[in-house]
Amino acid sequence: MMKTIKTGICAAALSTAAFAAPMSMAAEDTGVLSQNTLSLTLANTLASGALAACDKIGQTAVVAVVDRGGNLVALQRGDNVGPHNTVAAQRKAFTSLSTKSKSGELGEKARNDPASQNLNTVSELLLLGGGVPVKLDGETIGAVGVAGAGGSANDEACAVQAIADAGL
Repeated sequence: MMKTIKTGICAAALSTAAFAAPMSMAAEDTGVLSQNTLSLTLANTLASGALAACDKIGQTAVVAVVDRGGNLVALQRGDNVGPHNTVAAQRKAFTSLSTKSKSGELGEKARNDPASQNLNTVSELLLLGGGVPVKLDGETIGAVGVAGAGGSANDEACAVQAIADAGL
């Protein structure tokens, strides 16, 4: 009988705590984060926009779009683009997302700043132009990586144009 009473008291205390706790805790105290990220629709818009921007300068390319967690959301490949560019586009997008900067700027920093030269040893990073972060109200919510458009300056220009055309 004593065991039943203790169990009943514990269950009542736990259920009361379960209902009372959320009511007394502020939203920031719950440990739950609310974050913006790219949708599939936006990722496809960015990828299509980058390919269109490359087409306007007479180039084809591969475009990879990653969300805030570095997950590939969209990948589009123009006709007759070398297969190595698919991996390059993904790595440029990941590099840009991971560092919250343009991949070309990071490459320049790694070449010119002795304290940053070790970035060349991180195999997941590709320190060539073409990776551009996607920001919303100053927050990085994803990134676009472009490869194969005739050089890193063209790659970056296509990514930048797509992001601007999307209103970000």
